[in-house]
Amino acid sequence: MPVFPQMGVEVVTEVLLACYNGEKYLPPLLASLSAQGEKDFRVLMQDDGSRDGTLRILRELAKEDARVRYLSFSRNFGKEAGMLAGLEHAKGDYVAVLDADLQDPPEYFVDMFRILETGEYDCVNLYRTDRKGEGRIRSFFSDAFYKIYRKITKIDVRSGARDFRLMTRQVVDCVLSMPEYNRFTKGIFSWVGFRTKWIGYENVARAAGETKFSFRSLLKYSINGITSFSTAPLLLASGLGVLCCAVSILLALFYLLKTLFFGDPVAGFPTLVCLVLFIGGIQLLCIGILGSYVAKTYMETKRRPQYFIRESNEDGEK
Repeated sequence: MPVFPQMGVEVVTEVLLACYNGEKYLPPLLASLSAQGEKDFRVLMQDDGSRDGTLRILRELAKEDARVRYLSFSRNFGKEAGMLAGLEHAKGDYVAVLDADLQDPPEYFVDMFRILETGEYDCVNLYRTDRKGEGRIRSFFSDAFYKIYRKITKIDVRSGARDFRLMTRQVVDCVLSMPEYNRFTKGIFSWVGFRTKWIGYENVARAAGETKFSFRSLLKYSINGITSFSTAPLLLASGLGVLCCAVSILLALFYLLKTLFFGDPVAGFPTLVCLVLFIGGIQLLCIGILGSYVAKTYMETKRRPQYFIRESNEDGEK
């Protein structure tokens, strides 16, 4: 029996589902999509090196319905690689991107399709209007990131923006025309432009699954997003260098005048330690910022593939 209801019309929409260890949450996700039988669509699932029974489930689904395709990677390459693979292999005129771990409500899919069908928009994107269920510290840093990101990159990425979006083939082709290795897809989707409709929803507890991103992973992801679309950190490093020089000159003049006019000897050791620690810390910070950009350049020049497909049910791929 087909996984999704047949509508008797040509399939032009494709849903990309990136999954990692999705054995528990794939069935409820597919049930939710299947219940939205108003529109017919294909499904392309990217198994990012799962260690549970995800691949077995994908094989079974592909056998039951010819509209279900899957890609299974040789190892876990990460979220961005999975999304890129899906976009590169998508064949639909409309393409939807959705995380398979139920962190976004799949029931919005049909509404997004209706909006895109009007022709007034090229992309429909979900965003969370609140952060219920998240820790206060995590929510604070997440909101702060989006504010800083918009300020220094001049790219409009809405706070609470999700990866769940539905877009036209034109948008997909433009995104794929950016072959950079260090990818921050949320920034790329906003950078290419096009008319985008944002749909807000209240955050709800996951029906299944759990987040794969720790605070450290999110911090690394945020830094990658900023350095991928802005050189502002380099300007910050230069500004800190100028500030350190100015502070050092002012301190030197202060102690010189103090000694000349008041004969007050300068306590050398404490002053020297403070200055060395201060300037040394600034230097290490600036070196770290420069190193981040150098590392990105290094990774780009190697031109390594972003993923390897170990198994697929597509023609010519195994």
